[in-house]
Amino acid sequence: MRFGLLGTGPWAERTHALALAAHPHAELAGVWGRRPEAAAALAERHGTRAHTDVDDLFADCDAVAVALPPDVQAGLAVRAAAAGKHLLLDKPLATTVPGARQVADAVRRAGVRSVVFFTLRFAPTSARWIAEQRVTGDWFTGRADWYSPVFGGADSPYTASPWRREKGALWDVGPHALSVLTAVLGDVDPDDPDAVTAARGPGDTVHLALRHTGGASSTVTVTHSVPPAAAGVVAELRGTSGVVCLPEREEPAPVAFAAAVDALLAEEPHPCDAAYALRVTEILAAAEARLR
Repeated sequence: MRFGLLGTGPWAERTHALALAAHPHAELAGVWGRRPEAAAALAERHGTRAHTDVDDLFADCDAVAVALPPDVQAGLAVRAAAAGKHLLLDKPLATTVPGARQVADAVRRAGVRSVVFFTLRFAPTSARWIAEQRVTGDWFTGRADWYSPVFGGADSPYTASPWRREKGALWDVGPHALSVLTAVLGDVDPDDPDAVTAARGPGDTVHLALRHTGGASSTVTVTHSVPPAAAGVVAELRGTSGVVCLPEREEPAPVAFAAAVDALLAEEPHPCDAAYALRVTEILAAAEARLR
């Protein structure tokens, strides 16, 4: 499958481009970015072509991989789907429900495949753990805490990201937390006023309490504001089988992204598709509304 890469930032360079260039069943057919000079440099490093017109790139590929701010991603994903291109998108799908719904509707109308890169659902270590807990079942409650130092003093290429500065950890790493909890505990109905509650903490910290449609409950804490010494990711489930904790992810991001490429290449739909990503956006939007 010939992939066009949309985006030239650190995530595109360090994850998408590396994984696509190395994948045995994918070809990095071209790069487009909002900064033409960055697209030319990234394309040269991987022996492919830079495009100054995104529609020209669509014409040269079978699928697009997107590493752009979510609300830029949404509009381009709609255009790519209309051009008949399969979509390998990033989370969140969009930061508004109408934007995310437009992508999901475009995928359905065009009949193209879609996979959204929720990292923990594709990294082999965490993906196996999630699958095991789904089989075990009978979980009473869970929690997912994502303490990131991106705004708290870490030397990170994402510290200056305008969309992350605007939307905070709720929208950046909140999708990761939800992708674990909903995979095991079930859906959350954002239209149920008692299913999503939210409270602010220091900096961009947000605490969520969720009620899942199957009866379980969970909590989420996400932040980019902790100092590096306080950083860490924890997910835990409690039920009749006891207490289990998500193992630390061992694989680098390009390995997980390669698994997402595999999922898009497969014929059967993947659970982390545009429709699922729309649901995640709906839950996050409900949480944001509670905060207001």
